[in-house]
Amino acid sequence: MQDRFAGTVLRAEEDGAALPTIGEIGLNQFAPYLMNRVMARWNANLSDELKALGITTVKMRVLAILSVTPSLTINELSAFAVTEQSSMSRTLESMEVQGYIRRTPRPEDMRIRDITITPEGRAAFERLWPNMYRMFRQMFDGIDEAEYRHFVAILHRILQNTRNLGG
Repeated sequence: MQDRFAGTVLRAEEDGAALPTIGEIGLNQFAPYLMNRVMARWNANLSDELKALGITTVKMRVLAILSVTPSLTINELSAFAVTEQSSMSRTLESMEVQGYIRRTPRPEDMRIRDITITPEGRAAFERLWPNMYRMFRQMFDGIDEAEYRHFVAILHRILQNTRNLGG
C-alpha cells in the first residue's frame, strides 16, 4: 500500500476543509490500523508457545497482569486485559481448572471475588516471559531508550484521549 496523502492527517474540522478519506490518507498512515497490525502480529508470533502451554492470548494477559498485581476483581481484570466481562468469566473458569488462578469471595461482600495468581500460574507465566521479552526487544530493535519512552508517553496520551471517545 502506498502513502498517497500529502495533506495534514490530524487537521481540525474547524479548518473548513473536507475531511480526508481513508483512501487519501492510506492505511499505512492510519495509526489505528497500524496498531491493530502490530498487535495481531505480536499475538500470532506468541501463539505456538501459548498453545503448547494450553494458554490463550487472554489467559496470557491475565497471567501477566496478576504476576504484577496481588489481586483484582473480574471487572478490573476485564478492563486491564481488554476483554468483555462475559469472556473473562469463562476464561477465569478455565484458568481455575488449570490451577493458574484462585477466585476468593470477599468476606464483606460474597458477590465480589478477588482473583489471584497461583504458584502454578506464576510458573506458567515465567515460562512465557523470556520469549515475550525477547520478542519485545526485537519489536523495538533500532529504537533507543529515549525514543521508546517518548513512544510510551504518546501511547498513554492516546489511551487517555480514547477514554473520552464516543460522545
